[in-house]
Amino acid sequence: MKNNFTSKRSLSFLTLVLCLIGGLSCAQDLPWASSAEEVGMSTEQLNRINDVIQGHIDAGTIQGAVTGVARRGKIVHLEAHGLMNVADGKPMQEDALFIMMSSTKPILGVAAMMLIEEGLIRPSDPVSKWIPEFAEMQVAVLREPADEDISPPYVNPTNIPEHRLVPAEREITVHDILTHTSGLASSGLGNAISEDAVLWLDTRESLATNVPKYGDIVLDFQPGDRWRYSSATALDVIARIIEIESGLSLDEFVQRRIFEPLGMNDTWWNVPEEYQDRVIDIVGSDTASPTEAAIYDTSHSTYFGGSYGLKSTAGDYLRFEQMLVNGGELFGNRLLNPETVRLMSSNQVGDLFSNIPGINGQGFGYTVATTEDPIASKQGRSKGAFGWTGALGTRSWSDPAEELTAVIMIQQSVSIVQSDFEHAVYQAIID
Repeated sequence: MKNNFTSKRSLSFLTLVLCLIGGLSCAQDLPWASSAEEVGMSTEQLNRINDVIQGHIDAGTIQGAVTGVARRGKIVHLEAHGLMNVADGKPMQEDALFIMMSSTKPILGVAAMMLIEEGLIRPSDPVSKWIPEFAEMQVAVLREPADEDISPPYVNPTNIPEHRLVPAEREITVHDILTHTSGLASSGLGNAISEDAVLWLDTRESLATNVPKYGDIVLDFQPGDRWRYSSATALDVIARIIEIESGLSLDEFVQRRIFEPLGMNDTWWNVPEEYQDRVIDIVGSDTASPTEAAIYDTSHSTYFGGSYGLKSTAGDYLRFEQMLVNGGELFGNRLLNPETVRLMSSNQVGDLFSNIPGINGQGFGYTVATTEDPIASKQGRSKGAFGWTGALGTRSWSDPAEELTAVIMIQQSVSIVQSDFEHAVYQAIID
């Protein structure tokens, strides 16, 4: 494998010179380390990332990937692997655009933390303060036993059991939504009987239009009683609150407050026409259902939600994660105070998340999973690391203890690929 350190640094310097000479507006970028060893990592071990990813490509597990790693504020690895378009044999590009799915959520989390830091919203605030439709909600429970309220954890909408409704014991709060403990649209009984209120993704128009309708959704459990993932709906309530408080649409808010300060110039809900050729052609997307087609659509959305929808690059998400590792600051621009980042990345749910089958050694903060026990989690991350994943395979995380950020961009949801990448990253640390 080629050593890219010299070429990357030379290219970055040349780009800077051209920007200065031409008077162009060029986004500041993370610097490259002169060598991996400069920041306590092994060049040889980092090269194993390429072997790991190529092995999965050869096995047909994924079509391609872009992987990135930075330590102590400097990039040590950024590589493209495999194909952007399988049918045409088009090689993957480092600036390839990926559908981020739930990797959108940490962006929403940072936006929410900004307003929390500014005192415009509080975690304890009921969401009905802004959206009255959430004032009096109900919870779905099994009809029998009649003297006990039992909410099953998951329900198949095609096989709904006999049930009854009981009042929510308290209102949903900002904290509940940000930690996935609200019971709103989390694949349980309430969600199954609220199909009309949940709305298919391809029928959503805007946060202003749709979010008030979510107040008609029957809750899956009493607020705060469980951790259950709301993949496509609950966080959009917070997104709407951000719009109300800021006077900006969510896409305008994050553009001004997050993307521009971080130089995330390749992150959008709707990819501009001139960059559409950088979007990966996902194997199987041509036979997508209407709902899936709404996910794969990269240019026509009017629903700028905080649960899913962004398209971005590995480079942009490295910047985002580096800002978090730095305690909320990058390129001289402070987005959050260190204490606010710690609040976001601290376990807020006790053992509710770690009690989920298959989840070990982890907690959950505001929109991100947190590493509480590195050995039990089997991730390789340090205690205090945090991040999240998208349904199509994207994953990024921050590890403040190791001063490390990492990103893997794929468009096939295969957890073993993500896991193998993580272990290769940590095996490269030599100090």
